[in-house]
Amino acid sequence: MANVRDLKKDINYVLGDIIEAVYIWELTNADKDNKKAEAIIDEAIVTFDDLITKVNQKDVENKKKHFKAINTELEERGRKLIDKINAL
Repeated sequence: MANVRDLKKDINYVLGDIIEAVYIWELTNADKDNKKAEAIIDEAIVTFDDLITKVNQKDVENKKKHFKAINTELEERGRKLIDKINAL
């Protein structure tokens, strides 16, 4: 991990792309119920808030390990959200 700024950008880009994918799905499937899609967007926003809060923690002993764990969590939660989009 290069620095905190890059980690924040990664979080923003990944979750932004997921939300954008949900919007695209909603536009191409206007005849279907959007409640599940809206739930995915809400979950992405909560994930964003959680990860940014963790990045901004100041009382961390081993910063490198902490940021690596956040990056891993971003990958895991991002994959889960993508799987939910694919299941729509």
